[in-house]
Amino acid sequence: MKLATRLTTVTLGLVGLLGPLAVATGTPATAAAAVAKPPVPQLDWRACGPAHPGFLCTTAEVPTDYDTPRGATTTIALTKLPATGPAAKIGSLFTNPGGPGGSGVDFVQTVGRTAYTATVRARYDIIGFDPRGVGSSDPVTCYPDAAAEQAALAAFPAFPVTAKDARAFLPLDAALTASCRQTSGARIAHSSTANVARDLDLLRQAVGDKLLSYVGYSYGTFLGATYGRLFPQSVGKMVLDGTLDPAAYSGSNGDRRPVGARTQQGPASAEVFQQFLARCQEAESGCALNELGRPGTVVKQLFESLKKKPVPIDVGGGTIVSVGYPQAVAIAFQFMYSPAGWQSLATTLAYLARGGDGAPPAAVPEALAQVDRARRTDYASIGGSIASTCVDATSPLAPSGFQRLADAEDRRAPDFGRFRAWTGLECATLGVPDTDAYRGPWTQSTTRPIMVIGTRYDPATPYSFTRPFADLFPDGRMLTVEGYGHTILGKSTCADEAVARYLVDGRAPRDGATCAQSIQPFAAAPAAVPQTAQPQLMTSAMLGS
Repeated sequence: MKLATRLTTVTLGLVGLLGPLAVATGTPATAAAAVAKPPVPQLDWRACGPAHPGFLCTTAEVPTDYDTPRGATTTIALTKLPATGPAAKIGSLFTNPGGPGGSGVDFVQTVGRTAYTATVRARYDIIGFDPRGVGSSDPVTCYPDAAAEQAALAAFPAFPVTAKDARAFLPLDAALTASCRQTSGARIAHSSTANVARDLDLLRQAVGDKLLSYVGYSYGTFLGATYGRLFPQSVGKMVLDGTLDPAAYSGSNGDRRPVGARTQQGPASAEVFQQFLARCQEAESGCALNELGRPGTVVKQLFESLKKKPVPIDVGGGTIVSVGYPQAVAIAFQFMYSPAGWQSLATTLAYLARGGDGAPPAAVPEALAQVDRARRTDYASIGGSIASTCVDATSPLAPSGFQRLADAEDRRAPDFGRFRAWTGLECATLGVPDTDAYRGPWTQSTTRPIMVIGTRYDPATPYSFTRPFADLFPDGRMLTVEGYGHTILGKSTCADEAVARYLVDGRAPRDGATCAQSIQPFAAAPAAVPQTAQPQLMTSAMLGS
C-alpha cells in the first residue's frame, strides 16, 4: 500500500461534518418520555477465542431507530475483561477510545490490562464496545469490500496543498461520499452519537448497573457529554480525558466554519510541534535533528523542499515509499500524540532532510509502519468515522470554499492549519442526516462529581477546551497533566492513580489539581501505550482517537 493511501485516512477520518442537519434540540427527557421504552438486551458472554485469552465477547441487539424501539435492530459488538477481584466488584467500567470511529473492542483487547491500575482492574469489569456503524457493530461501509476501499483511497493525497491539488481532490472526495451514501445510507441515517448514547444506556442496564461508570477519551468525551444530557439520572462516575468542546464540534456555537477549523486542531498541533522542536533543541542527545542545525530551521527547509520534490524511502521488501509534504505533516501530527514517539519522529525528519540517502535508520520504516498500523487496526472502514462525524457536526461551507479556508488556516497555524482545515469535507457532500442527533444545549444537570482531564500541550483536543468543558458540569473536577500528547494513556502515573482513586473510592481530585507526566521527550521512558491504542480525534484511518 502506498503511503499516500495510508495517510489519506488522516484527512478523511478527521473529517466529519455535514450540511445543516435536522436534529433534536429540545429537552431530552421530554422527547424520551413520549416513546415506549426499548427492551434491554440479553448478553450471552463467551470466551473470545485463543487470540484473546481471558476476554469475553458477546453482541447486543438495540433498536436501529429509537422512535420505533421494538422495530428493526442493530447489532453491537462488545468485549469484557472480567474483574480480577470478583467478590469485591463494583460494577462495569464502559470505555470509548475516541474517533469517531474507534473500535472499543480493539481498544480493550489491546490495552485493557495496562490502561488501568490493578485496583481498578480488581473492582471493575472493563467493557469495550464498537459504537453502531463501527468495527463489528453493523459497520457503515463505503465499498463492496475492504480491497475496493483501499483501491479507491490509493488516489487520495494526505491533503491538498495548492488550488490545483484541490481541484483534483474534490471530485475524489465527492465520489467517496456518494459511494458511502449508496452502500450504507440507511445505517448512516441512524449513526448519531445520541443513538450511541442510547445504546450505551441499554448496555448499562444489560450488565445490571444502576449508574453508568465510564471513561471516554477524545471523541469519547463528546459521547460522555451527550449521555449526560440524555440520561442525567443514570450518570455515575465519568472520566472524560482529552475534551472536545461539544458546542464547537456539533456547530451549535454558531461558528460557520467546518468542524476541522472549529475544533482548533490546526493551532493546537502547530503549538505542540513548536514544543517538539524546542525540546529537541534542548536535548543533550536523542534528537537527530540537532545534527543538522537548529531543528526549527531544518524542518522549515525540509517542508519547503518536500513541496517541490518528495523523498523516496526503501522500507524493505522491495517497497519504495514516496514521502512528500502532505505525508510529512501527517506523520508529524500522528507522532505528536505521545512524547514517547518524538525521538522516532526526529529521526524520520532528519533522514528526510538528508534526502533519504543511504539505508534508513530502523526508526524510519518503523515510524511509517506505526502510522499504517494505527489506521488498519482502528477501522474496518472509514465509513464509520464519516457517518458518525457528519450526522453530529454541521458544516455550512460548500466544498468549493475549503481551499480558501485552508489558505487562511495555514496563515494562522502553518502546515498543520491547512492539514486540519480539510477535516469535515465529506460532510459537505454526504447529505444523510440523522434526525435523532442531539446538538445542545450542553449545560449538564447531574450533580455527581465528574473528572475532566486535559494535557497542557495536546495536538488534537486543545487544552483551552478543558476548563469550559469541566464548567458544563455543576461539579466538574478539572485535572491538568503538565506535559505533551493526547490523553493520559500510558503517560502519567500520577493521573492514573487519581483516576483509580475516583473510580474505586469515589474520591474525585480537587478542581484545578495538576499531575506531572511520567514520559519526557527525548529521554529514557517507560513503555508507552501501543500506537494502535492511542485515542484519535476525527482521523479516518485510525482511532482513535
